[in-house]
Amino acid sequence: MFFDIGPLELIALVILAILVFGPEKLPKVIQDTARFIRKVREFSDSARDDIRRELGPEFKDFDFEDLNPRNFARKHLLENEDLGLKEIRNGFDLRQELAEVTDAVNGREVTSGGSSAPAPGDPAAPAPGGSAVDLRKDGTAPRNDPPPYDADAT
Repeated sequence: MFFDIGPLELIALVILAILVFGPEKLPKVIQDTARFIRKVREFSDSARDDIRRELGPEFKDFDFEDLNPRNFARKHLLENEDLGLKEIRNGFDLRQELAEVTDAVNGREVTSGGSSAPAPGDPAAPAPGGSAVDLRKDGTAPRNDPPPYDADAT
């Protein structure tokens, strides 16, 4: 509503003002407050006009909201299509890059589709005979459990 004050909060402020100033003085206080706010607005408008006049015609499009760093960055970096930032942002796939690095660290080969294939010496690699299941010497299939975590080694 007004300065992000809800209707119940506004009612509470009116009741509080009546209790503090009394019903006789409240209209005078409201007039004085409105007059003060009007003078502050006039002062800020005249200061803004003075600054624009002193800057000259080169800065006629100058907006004081641009002095906020967030608005400045949004206006000059994110909305500027000449830089091509949107294409760079859309062309960069962080998940695929991380998957490739992880596969390289784990010794798996990366196929052309971006998926990883086990390295030839990897226990999870298929057997040379074409069997998808590789059995250990004792006849059991290998488990894909992660290696044990050693907190002292890190």
